[in-house]
Amino acid sequence: MTPQDLAQLIRARRSSLLIDAQREVPRNIVEELCELLTWAPNHKRTWPWHIAVLSGDTRRELGEAISTVMAAQGEEEFKVTKARTKYLRSPIVIAVGAAPGDSEQRTAENRYAVAAGIQNLLLGAEAHGLATLWGSPPKGANDAMNTVCQFPATTEVMGLIYVGYPNGVVESPGRPTAQVNWL
Repeated sequence: MTPQDLAQLIRARRSSLLIDAQREVPRNIVEELCELLTWAPNHKRTWPWHIAVLSGDTRRELGEAISTVMAAQGEEEFKVTKARTKYLRSPIVIAVGAAPGDSEQRTAENRYAVAAGIQNLLLGAEAHGLATLWGSPPKGANDAMNTVCQFPATTEVMGLIYVGYPNGVVESPGRPTAQVNWL
């Protein structure tokens, strides 16, 4: 891969929910994406990532668990209802969490490593012609997500990534010129 190929891949990656929810992604591709996540920089080699691949009825179970928390928190009914089925919008959802560290600093570094790993996963998916969207975990639902994903209770869920084959194209919104201080 040339530097130009890498730059093109990075610029081509879009967040997209234009996903064919019925077309399965081959397991070997999903395994590769999860493995790519673990190649992110990781200070002190703590290997902080927790990964769960949700498919089939487990996606509905995740939606039910999250919507129950949202309802208990007094969220608006339409948001609670939407949460029940939103994870069915793609054939798989990859939940990614970060293990805590032995200090505040190490916990922060673990989060950075997991975020970098998620970007690796997103770029790998783009290279395979897949559509992805990195969804933010709903406020207050971390414990419920950990239960469904079978993560340790101390895991901080960093993202719920929708993955599938695209059924549409998202145009690039472009980017402003980077403001760089050359010192």
